Amino acid sequence: MTVPALLFGCLVATLLGAGFHLWKGEGLGRLILYIVLAWVGFWAGHILAQQTGWRFLDVGPLRLGPAVLVSALTIGVGYWFSLVRKDIR
Repeated sequence: MTVPALLFGCLVATLLGAGFHLWKGEGLGRLILYIVLAWVGFWAGHILAQQTGWRFLDVGPLRLGPAVLVSALTIGVGYWFSLVRKDIR
């Protein structure tokens, strides 16, 4: 993995998290949550695609297609889990 590919991957993942935050809103804590979830999902998707040999929208050494798909899925699941509210009585 080259340094430019690593930086480009971090940029794409950050834009995914920030874009989701722009769509759903709320506070700074949610922005940080979405960006962290996007990074985790992005790199997990890249590594998974690299291990399985799945090639879809490759950009140099970066498996961009699977990484974006897994990142979006991770953000969505994280958002869904974050909606749970504990009812205190």
